[in-house]
Amino acid sequence: MSLITRCPVCGTTFRVQSSQLAAHSGTVRCGKCGGIFNGVAALVEEGDERLALEPSPQLGLFDPGRRPAAAAVGAAAQPMPDFLAEEAPSRRSRWLWGAAALLAALGIAAQFAYRFRAELAAAAPQAREPLRALCRPLGCEVPLPRRPELMSIDSSELQADSRREGLIVLNAVIRNRASFPQDYPALELTLTDEVDRPVLRRVLAPRDYLEPARREELVRQGIAGGTEAALRVFLDTSRTRATGYRLYLFYPS
Repeated sequence: MSLITRCPVCGTTFRVQSSQLAAHSGTVRCGKCGGIFNGVAALVEEGDERLALEPSPQLGLFDPGRRPAAAAVGAAAQPMPDFLAEEAPSRRSRWLWGAAALLAALGIAAQFAYRFRAELAAAAPQAREPLRALCRPLGCEVPLPRRPELMSIDSSELQADSRREGLIVLNAVIRNRASFPQDYPALELTLTDEVDRPVLRRVLAPRDYLEPARREELVRQGIAGGTEAALRVFLDTSRTRATGYRLYLFYPS
């Protein structure tokens, strides 16, 4: 659609296309005096009085068909007007954006490593010590994985201690069926009477049943993948009359 706009500086009128005005939000440069103005705001209606129209070299860049071939070649060699040229980003701004993107990526990676540190250490055992070193300043730990569905009690036995009356001895074997080390589980021991009613229930944490001399080392190492751990616990049952028991393993939430 052909429109007519008038330069507010020198009063020269030009014929333009609506697509040309829309390309840069209506901003144009007068081809006669060089003034920059809003071509939409300066639109005029072509009335009975014939207007003297002047060609605009700047507008002609958008419509080569309106100019002679020689003029079009000359216009093509001219540099783009300043108001049409996009400002190139400076080297400093590009460097700042790159640094910001790198910091954001590092922050996301650190959050991921913190949230899934136990899983990462299980998948890559060699990463456990570096993760612990990173956690130390933050006051966090790299716990061993806890997958109760991959842990089982292979055998257990409850016997009276022949040397001390009122004491019983619990012997059990815990197997880690996973391919990676796991934390020692807690054990729930329930003593029952003749009709299988609970008479005593006790929860045994790893520190309650591990060998005292190696307790810290064992807790830190956990049960290696595909291996088993034997345990023995002495319990005082002098105040109960128990004839049976139930034993379960679990991880406290």
